[in-house]
Amino acid sequence: MKKTITLVLLLTFVATVAFAETRIRMASTTSIQNSGLFDYLLPVFEKKTGIKIDVVAVGTGASIEIGKRGDADVVFVHAKEQELKAVEEGFFVNRHDVMYNDFVIIGPPADPAKIKGMRSAADALKAISLSGSSFVSRGDRSGTHTKELALWKKVGIDPTGQKWYLEAGQGMEKTQRVADEKKAYTLTDRGTWLATKGKDKLDLVIVLEGDTVLFNQYGVMAVNPERHKHVKFKEAMQFVDWIIARDGQAAVAAFKDKNGNPLFIPNAK
Repeated sequence: MKKTITLVLLLTFVATVAFAETRIRMASTTSIQNSGLFDYLLPVFEKKTGIKIDVVAVGTGASIEIGKRGDADVVFVHAKEQELKAVEEGFFVNRHDVMYNDFVIIGPPADPAKIKGMRSAADALKAISLSGSSFVSRGDRSGTHTKELALWKKVGIDPTGQKWYLEAGQGMEKTQRVADEKKAYTLTDRGTWLATKGKDKLDLVIVLEGDTVLFNQYGVMAVNPERHKHVKFKEAMQFVDWIIARDGQAAVAAFKDKNGNPLFIPNAK
């Protein structure tokens, strides 16, 4: 009887170990999360590898800081200069371009700042400020916020504290909703816009697009295991290698909105 019980317990233990989930933690942006890409992409990766990824969706700046602290295994964000700086400082390794889309300026259909037809995103922001029209910023050190601040700097304007300038401190989808409620302008990534405008029943429209400075590159990188011994580097690199290889890139390309528009364009080298 004793031998039988021992055998049952041993088999139970073996089965538990065999079917135990391998989980890693990814710090990433609300723009990827809001677009629905992770809901589509991660089950494909899990089915292939058995690795489940838990996503912490915050702004790019916060994501990088999470990775620097070793509170994530892999980081997937969109502020290339910040990413390369963090790699140079030794916090991350194996950074790769993954995909891109672009930023657009959205605003009320009436376009009170009269920026429709303009080609320069920076000049459009200047026109918004001169008109006193409301502008909603993410204000969260995200990749989108970083791009917005660079545009203000280009035209020599500091919008902080201005009556017409509201810092939401929220992710992209929520910021779009605030802008819609305020009948204001905002800068958003095209992926989030395409994925959420119908769902959230927004009245806003795209008023400026196509400026080359609005190019929006996304990159992935693993947390350096020499900095944080506890990170699951091997599993993190399985995701990095998969997302930049043929299968991962094909999965990114296949992700589209209900009208068949691609939300991200794969461009891993």
